[in-house]
Amino acid sequence: MPKAEVRAARLAELEAVAALRWRWVAEQDGLPDGGLAEFVREFTAWARENAATHRCLVLLRDEQLIGMAFLAITARVPTPRVFSRASGDVQCVYVVPEARDSGLGGLLIDAVLHLAAELGLERVTVHSSTRAVRAYERHGFAGSPALLQAKP
Repeated sequence: MPKAEVRAARLAELEAVAALRWRWVAEQDGLPDGGLAEFVREFTAWARENAATHRCLVLLRDEQLIGMAFLAITARVPTPRVFSRASGDVQCVYVVPEARDSGLGGLLIDAVLHLAAELGLERVTVHSSTRAVRAYERHGFAGSPALLQAKP
């Protein structure tokens, strides 16, 4: 099996990341309204504008971009003991279908958690698809009765 690499996305790769996001949405919900070219342009601009708070990692095999993951970083309210605090949320973990079920998604999850540790984040959450829950659990994620969510 060819060696896979996970690293921070380069600016020149954001269009390919946008195409992966388009492919993922098409796979889940069918083709969206609007065109791919417009989405790629808007997504790329969004990714550049939000690079400080949404770190993009890419998965490559044979120099081909086959996966992605984002770590969304949120500043937390300071405490008297720790003024600079932040948490993270794993978003948009995707591996192309033809490369799934070979541990590559786990490489992305591990890389996101490594980045979170480097950044000193207090915790990392994820809102997972049902299919991926076990993968996240294998990499240290667990349910928490204290973490609640509501739809506004």
